[in-house]
Amino acid sequence: MDVIWLRIQNYGVVALAGTTFPIDRQLSSDLLEFKQPYTNSLDAVSDRDFILEFLSNASILMMHMSRFCEEMINWCSFEYQFITLSDTFTTGSSIMPQKKNPDMAELIRGKTGRVYGHLFG
Repeated sequence: MDVIWLRIQNYGVVALAGTTFPIDRQLSSDLLEFKQPYTNSLDAVSDRDFILEFLSNASILMMHMSRFCEEMINWCSFEYQFITLSDTFTTGSSIMPQKKNPDMAELIRGKTGRVYGHLFG
């Protein structure tokens, strides 16, 4: 897949309005083997799309991890007992010391909301 935004040249964009020097941005793009020069200098210097792309990908990853952790919590429950987590990933209950709470899975599920908040906030 050709990621075009990695192959766009930002030479001569400067802050806000570009440069007043008479440069040939197309020629410099061709010589440096970029696909094209930036057409909007404001977008080139103040673009924050990469943050949104990262947070979107992180949110998708956390959604999948949250769902998997929910399955782990269910599988560890008294009703299912499909799996048993190591004591490293669990804590006991103050009321029922024999009970093992899957804290690791619960913490991951809790952090998912923070990642969503950073994306939408």
